[in-house]
Amino acid sequence: MGKVAYLFPGQGAQKVGMAADFRLPGSGGRRMYDRAAETLGWDLASMCDGGPEEALRQTIHTQPALYVASCAAYEELRLRAPQVRPYAMAGHSVGEYAALYAAGAIDFEVGLRLVARRAVLMQEAASARPGAMAAVIGLAAEAVAEACVEAAEAGIVGVANYNCPGQVVISGEEPAVEQASAGAKARGARMVTRLQVSGGFHSPLMAAAGDALYPDLREAAFRPTDVPVVVNVEAAYCSNGIDVAPFLTMQVSGSVRWEESMRLLIADGCDTFVELGCGNVLSGLMKRIDRSVRSLVVEDSATLEAACAALASAE
Repeated sequence: MGKVAYLFPGQGAQKVGMAADFRLPGSGGRRMYDRAAETLGWDLASMCDGGPEEALRQTIHTQPALYVASCAAYEELRLRAPQVRPYAMAGHSVGEYAALYAAGAIDFEVGLRLVARRAVLMQEAASARPGAMAAVIGLAAEAVAEACVEAAEAGIVGVANYNCPGQVVISGEEPAVEQASAGAKARGARMVTRLQVSGGFHSPLMAAAGDALYPDLREAAFRPTDVPVVVNVEAAYCSNGIDVAPFLTMQVSGSVRWEESMRLLIADGCDTFVELGCGNVLSGLMKRIDRSVRSLVVEDSATLEAACAALASAE
């Protein structure tokens, strides 16, 4: 088997309340949910299981739910496949916090408190400076960026996520996002879809949230990682705990350079990628980035069994 990388999603919130196996009493993941309830002061497992869905979709609940789901999936896999030594970790947006936990840079509770704080600050920033996001499908990233530059006269807009070839997400003030969307269509985009989000995330509209989060990140005192983590804003490896706080601060308002991050791992020999958490969003992106690598998903007991079998057979 070649090198293995673990991936942690920051999208797919619609799946957070669906894969319930790891929240069952007696499971390895359940301990993470119990610890989360003590840390947060509210029962995340019950919200994921029973909703209401409207509450779960609020970023103040979604972000902690994504973090805990990914950490629970990681713990389940670690217990079942301790022989696997991942080469590196990477997390998409808030998934980067789960990647840092799995890499040994931070304790679970500390990471959860940071994620909860991040969610509150981003929601406050969204209320103070409303924004929108849209996914542009079927157009080169360079052309999408050009459309954003042209739309700057209408307000703030830029690329939030470089997800994969032909899928780029833009973010910013609503009039500018609308104008950039029209510009993308004029340049040949196959589809432009508005995202159901509560703000212009990963755009300059979130700068105040990043600045307010920085003292909490500094106080967290991240440790050197056990394995490297590929950080969103640089698409580069980070293993020094001192660098984590600045990277996570910039990430709130900066672009998620996911495609570059995955190509870095592939170039360095990673041929197996395991997505840990909710859904298969990152695995879907990988199919567009490089179909020659193998993508596995761990989100419930069935996918855990399948992933463990696949990893064992490749040894």
